[in-house]
Amino acid sequence: MAAVRAGAAELGFAETAPAWRLRSEQFPSKVGGRPAWLGEAGLPGPAELACALCGRPPAFVLQLYAPLPGRADAFHRGLFLFCCRSPPCCGGLRVFRNQLPRKNDFYSHEPPSDDPPPETGEPVCLKLKSGAHLCRVCGCLGPKTCSGCHRAHYCSKEHQTLDWRAGHKQACRQSDNLDNVVPDHNFLFPEFEIVIETEDESTPEVSEKEDEPEIIGSMGEAPEEELDSMAKHESREDKIFQEFKAKVALEPEQILRYGRGLAPIWISGENIPQEKDIPDCPCGAKRIFEFQVMPQLLNYLKADRLGRSVDWGVLAVFTCAESCSLGTGYAEEFVWKQDVTDAP
Repeated sequence: MAAVRAGAAELGFAETAPAWRLRSEQFPSKVGGRPAWLGEAGLPGPAELACALCGRPPAFVLQLYAPLPGRADAFHRGLFLFCCRSPPCCGGLRVFRNQLPRKNDFYSHEPPSDDPPPETGEPVCLKLKSGAHLCRVCGCLGPKTCSGCHRAHYCSKEHQTLDWRAGHKQACRQSDNLDNVVPDHNFLFPEFEIVIETEDESTPEVSEKEDEPEIIGSMGEAPEEELDSMAKHESREDKIFQEFKAKVALEPEQILRYGRGLAPIWISGENIPQEKDIPDCPCGAKRIFEFQVMPQLLNYLKADRLGRSVDWGVLAVFTCAESCSLGTGYAEEFVWKQDVTDAP
């Protein structure tokens, strides 16, 4: 991701891309599929990734490549967002940060080539250079092994069951061909590249509405203080929502807004976090806003199901202001969910 111009947000758009462009060695920003992990050591395990509400394994939503200019220890830097998509929960959210210096154990010192690499015949890489095995379903750390073939790895019993039903029951007996029969599980969200463009700064201001004429009903009069309070609340709610709509209207397909240290745009005046609601990083530093996921992404995820499904108005991600050094591990950051039902 390019350096952000002072005061300007960067907008993310979902576009189709060849599979090779979305692999780890290309340092992609992407939606869906399996994570293209940055650092290949210290991946978050099943317990760290599990939904905090229902305990089930989450689905990978998106990742952003967001290096910090001038920081040698964050020459490569990625943010990884996960959500629970298991009904009736569909509520848990988790986000992780990883960063590496330019000289590291996993990638060349030189930038990746713009040319497609030679095909290896392996559609899905489920073993990292570090030796870690990944779950055949979700692409997260897979410490569990199939008791039949001892070659298929999983993050959980739930995903082993999904893979068994999706064809591993037959493939398990054909271990010579096991690595080439990994299905594209329905558990995964559709995969897209995130293309970044800087927002046009000539955003029109939202015009203030004229005061509404007083309406006198026939059911008695409310106290004047109550009417004033209601009017102020509705005016603020409407202004915030109108500002959100005005921003989005300029680029209706935006799925993401990035601006480290800037302020998010909220869809509603309800459920906006205060400073005390954003926990500090374990290193002691404050967390600051870095990016937000827009409701337009839901159109690409195709997550609609009968009953409860994945849904949000705004997802705002806050990360360590110091982007503290992690070695080769992944640190959990903080995500705030503002539901679309909070909007007027």
